[in-house]
Amino acid sequence: MEWTLKPLEFNQVKEMVKNQASSQLGKAKVDEITPSSSIEEVKQYLQATAEGMDLLRLKGDVPLGGIRSIGSSVRRAKIGGLLNEAELLDIASTILAGRKVKSLLRQVEEETAPLPILRGYTEQIESLEHLEREIESCIDDQGTVLDQASPPLARIRRSIGDLRQQIQHTLNQMLRNSHYLKMMQEPIITQRHDRYVIPVKQEYRAQFGGIVHDQSSSGATLFIEPESIVHLNNRLREQELAEAKEIEKILMRLTSLVAEEADHLERNLSILQEVDFIMAKARFGAMMKAVCPAISEDGTMRLKRARHPLIPPDQVVPIDVEMGERHQAIIITGPNTGGKTVTLKTIGLFALMVQSGFPIPAEEESIMPVFSGVFADIGDEQSIEQNLSTFSSHLTNIIRMLKVIDERSLVLFDELGAGTDPAEGAALAIAILEYVMERGSSVVATTHYSELKLFAHHHPRAVNASVEFDVETLRPTYRLLIGVPGRSNAFAISSRLGLPPQIIEAAKKQLSSDENRLEEMIAALTVDRKAAEEERKNAERLRNEAEELLLDLKKQMESWEEEKARLREKARLEAKSIVTSAQREAEEVLKELREWARARPQELKEHELIAVKKRLDDAVPQMQLPRKTSQRVAVAEEIKPGDEVFVHSVNQKGVVVEALGQDEFQVQVGFLKMKAHLRDLEKRSSKPETGAAKATSSIKRSTDHVPPELDLRGKMVEEAIMEIDKYLDDAILAGYKQVALIHGKGTGALRSGVQEFLRKHRSVKSFRLGSHGEGGSGVTIAELR
Repeated sequence: MEWTLKPLEFNQVKEMVKNQASSQLGKAKVDEITPSSSIEEVKQYLQATAEGMDLLRLKGDVPLGGIRSIGSSVRRAKIGGLLNEAELLDIASTILAGRKVKSLLRQVEEETAPLPILRGYTEQIESLEHLEREIESCIDDQGTVLDQASPPLARIRRSIGDLRQQIQHTLNQMLRNSHYLKMMQEPIITQRHDRYVIPVKQEYRAQFGGIVHDQSSSGATLFIEPESIVHLNNRLREQELAEAKEIEKILMRLTSLVAEEADHLERNLSILQEVDFIMAKARFGAMMKAVCPAISEDGTMRLKRARHPLIPPDQVVPIDVEMGERHQAIIITGPNTGGKTVTLKTIGLFALMVQSGFPIPAEEESIMPVFSGVFADIGDEQSIEQNLSTFSSHLTNIIRMLKVIDERSLVLFDELGAGTDPAEGAALAIAILEYVMERGSSVVATTHYSELKLFAHHHPRAVNASVEFDVETLRPTYRLLIGVPGRSNAFAISSRLGLPPQIIEAAKKQLSSDENRLEEMIAALTVDRKAAEEERKNAERLRNEAEELLLDLKKQMESWEEEKARLREKARLEAKSIVTSAQREAEEVLKELREWARARPQELKEHELIAVKKRLDDAVPQMQLPRKTSQRVAVAEEIKPGDEVFVHSVNQKGVVVEALGQDEFQVQVGFLKMKAHLRDLEKRSSKPETGAAKATSSIKRSTDHVPPELDLRGKMVEEAIMEIDKYLDDAILAGYKQVALIHGKGTGALRSGVQEFLRKHRSVKSFRLGSHGEGGSGVTIAELR
């Protein structure tokens, strides 16, 4: 496995990613990363990066600033070494950072963002809160051991404070004493070798007494410890030594606690390093507006609006590249400084980035394969040490590449065959390309040779490409045109600059007939491509207009449905109000009748009252709303096996299988057979036709009321699943083989929920995200069984 990193400027991209890391550990991880040739590893890398980008979108950022490089400290604690205050504070800071990350991931609901890789990492982080609290209770933010770290330390520090006050009091009295004041160089108290002293003039040495600890550079001043405080200074020094010993005990106790949790700390550190690395890649992706491309296993490469990451965004020109499906080799031609080498580097650099788990600056529909190695021959530096010419240097590099390439390699040639006789160089370049293609490698080459244009035109697995040149402005546009070889443009440029026409015509006559035909072919291809581009733009405009019209119609339909539902509900409430009023009136009438009956029992019996109430009940208006006026109740003799009917109880169409009795039938509704009463059926058509006519009429009837797509945007996952379940049944009855579920892009939660439901649905054969013309990642296309 070999990679060409320096010419493709991969290390500069790594620096950009490294600058996004929050800790030195994360930066070190970026430095260590190398491209992987394993498809599964690359998929795992990109999935982790995609999760990091999702987390950034949801939470803004991840608090990783507290991570410290505590590995050496933990290892020293394990073997019995003593950690200092700063090292212990770094351990506490790292513990806190781990808990914050774990807490942050738990705040993100799995339905909103599953994030399995990041959750898998952070759930393994040990809390270790007890160790963090213990360290912080003993050491403050400035790295000083606190008095409350132990009772003995508190007592010692109180004693030190008392002794310092006594020393200060004694010395201040001397400073105020006129007897001693004349002997002092300055009336101040200072320290030498941790002892309190007073600066005394040299000539008063004998009179002042005490212990000399230092003198000035001139010798005129002596720093003397008066005899009156020698005992106090001795006691102070003893207490300071006791303080240092007690602090060492405290640090040793904390170090032993660290040693007990060393394995957990090391595992936490490894996880936090990995999380910081993932988030550095995610921040790089957000900064570059990059995406994690899909990985193809068949060698397909499809880059949509790819932008070189090292070119400023306001200067870079996006390119589209496709190879692998039909083309194994791309031969790029065009003028110097037109962008050929940048295109070459972009393709190679993107391969290295993807296989390192880095997102690439391109559109979401981009697809990349995983190469076993990326080999590039770029640049024209001569090998001075070996006394090689440019051609020899290139050839030496190419020979080394040809020995190790295989069917999964990506080979990049810049100006293949240059530096020698044009005829021999072109022949050698064609032979090298054929050899590389026979080995199965993917190859991209830039060249000026017309022979290579013809080679790409005739070879079934090669394709011409060119960088566009604007003859009007005499400047390159840097756009890559796949399928069109580059023109020399020499005659056009000469004409624009004012070279006499007769000279240009004479020059054209010097070209061979093959060269003239090639230029004519290129010119024709250029015209055809421009025409095709215009047609494509026109078609895209019409498609956008159609989509807008469809959305507008859908909104109108939704509005009509809502209005219809509102009117039905209003009618239902009015009917209910009428019924309630009638029932209340009936009760009042019955109450009056009973009172009258009690007053005249011989004239009215109870059964007569009941009969009167029944008449009142019969007079109550019906609450049930009538079915659509177009519906009618079926008649038994009209329905026969094979007839298409509408089953009102399930609101679905079906086919009568057999008659079970005078008023009962067995009906096939989708995959379900059910019994249905005559009053529940409405005949739609007689026994369907056979053959093509049957299929045509069936499809026409089925698709009358079921749209080919379902818009779920703005709905909750549970609500959407209920709608999808019913819609899929309707779509199957309608005869659809494929439907579109529009869920939008958003956070991706609705898309994940929809796809999880489709994965388990009995009627779904397979599903995929929409292509560029179908709505992209905002639409899921389901293929039905």
